[in-house]
Amino acid sequence: MTSAVQSVTGATDRAQTAAPAAADHEDRFLRLLVAQMRNQDPLNPLDNAQVTAQMAQIATVRGIEQLNETLRAIATGAQEAQSLQAAMLIGRDVLVEGDAITLGAQGARGGFELAEDADRVSVTVHDGTGRIVHRAELGAQPAGIHSIFWDGVGDTGERLPEGAYRIAVSAERSGAPVEARALAAARVLGIARDAQGVQLELAGVGRRSYGAVKQIL
Repeated sequence: MTSAVQSVTGATDRAQTAAPAAADHEDRFLRLLVAQMRNQDPLNPLDNAQVTAQMAQIATVRGIEQLNETLRAIATGAQEAQSLQAAMLIGRDVLVEGDAITLGAQGARGGFELAEDADRVSVTVHDGTGRIVHRAELGAQPAGIHSIFWDGVGDTGERLPEGAYRIAVSAERSGAPVEARALAAARVLGIARDAQGVQLELAGVGRRSYGAVKQIL
C-alpha cells in the first residue's frame, strides 16, 4: 500500500500547489473591488446586493477549484491502489468473457455465467473444426458465475490431444431459455495502464481491463 499512499500524497501536494493560483485570483478580485469602491460615484454608489453576489461568486469558484483538485487526488490514489491489486494477480488464473479453453496435461478450466436460476445447464466442448467432442449436463444451477473443469476425455472415452478448444453453454428454466455466457480461463502475465485504466495481459486471450475479471481461480 506504500505506493498508493505516496500517490495520494503527491496528488495532494499538487492540489496545494494549485491553491496559491486560486488565492491570486481572489486577491486580484478583491483589489479591483476595493479600487472600484474607492472610485465610485458618490451620487451612484455600488449596490450592496451586487457586491455581496460578486463575493459569493468568487468564493464559489474557489470552492469548486479546491473540490476538483481533491477529487483528482482521490481518483489518482484509487488508480494506484487498483494497480497494486492487479499486480497481485500476476501468475494466477482468472475468468473473463470468452469461449476459448486450453487443454493441458492437467485438463482445462473455463466457466459460465447465468443471468438467472436455471433448471438445466448444458456445456459442450468443440474442437478446432467445430465438432462437439464432449457434452456435460450440469443439471440445475443458480444464477451467477460458475467455474468448470474438463479432464480432457471426450465422449468416446479417449483422452483428446492437448491444445485449443471452445466451449458453448445453453440453459433453460421451465422450458424457456436462460441467458448464459461462456467464460474463458486465462493466466495473468502482466499489467499495464492506458487511458482506459488498468489492463491485464492474459495468456491466449490478450489484453482485458481489470474490471473485466469475473472470478479469480
